[in-house]
Amino acid sequence: MEVILTKYVDTLGAVNDLVKVKSGYARNFLIPQLMAIEATPGNKKQLEERLKQVRKKEEKMLAEINNVKAKLAEAPLKIGAKTGTSGKIFGSVTPLQISRAIMEQKGYQIDRKKISIPDEVKEVGTYKATIDFGSNQSAEVEFEVEGE
Repeated sequence: MEVILTKYVDTLGAVNDLVKVKSGYARNFLIPQLMAIEATPGNKKQLEERLKQVRKKEEKMLAEINNVKAKLAEAPLKIGAKTGTSGKIFGSVTPLQISRAIMEQKGYQIDRKKISIPDEVKEVGTYKATIDFGSNQSAEVEFEVEGE
């Protein structure tokens, strides 16, 4: 019997997967637990429409991510920090500062939790940070720490 999963089932698959299972398993467990619905022609058509909408949404999101990546790659961000006479900054540059700089200089709101800095930034210079957009999409943004 073919069923369409409405919830993630560990041994079968993810949401919207079309799977073939024994009819007793489907009738006695999956369907009553609302984990699946029977794969009738009408339900299959609805599944195709849902998948088509999901693909369109993903394409739209991917296009927006590519716009953000292009905008971030145009020029390095400028981050001001208080420095000593030797060029070392007091404290270090944090993802919050990078997030604020992106908002002020590029006009995009990016959550600080999605930004990762590979090393501790404690000196004036040029560095790179990685932004994770999810869905296996990430971008490197270059930022320049300047003394104030």
